[in-house]
Amino acid sequence: MTDDALVLDATTRDALLDHAREGANRERPAEICGVLGGTRGPPDHVTDARRVPNVATHPRTEYELDPASTMETIDRIEDAGGEAVGFYHSHPESDPVPSATDRARATWTGYVYVIVSPVADAIRAYRFTGDGFTEIPVRVD
Repeated sequence: MTDDALVLDATTRDALLDHAREGANRERPAEICGVLGGTRGPPDHVTDARRVPNVATHPRTEYELDPASTMETIDRIEDAGGEAVGFYHSHPESDPVPSATDRARATWTGYVYVIVSPVADAIRAYRFTGDGFTEIPVRVD
């Protein structure tokens, strides 16, 4: 049996929540997003959350990672000896569950997609199976 989970270090958890609060507290609340770095598992270990600009047309209710910044960020993570574990974004005004847009835009099969809710102070993780998302436990070390 594998331990399909996401393990966050406490500093990274705090960074994710802080970034999500920044997006929620803007004059026009916006989803924030970025790349998660660490070691792929299972379980996946995340020790780094790197911000990437949200270039979505409607950032209050959707996110789109800037493609060039995303690839540069993944390269920097790998150059530092880590691996891209997945991606994160926030839902500034709703629960941290995948929306229809989140499901439609997911493309990295096997990777973790984290949704952060500053409203609930919650972080949830989902593994993209290629057909949809499966929620996986989040542990903080």
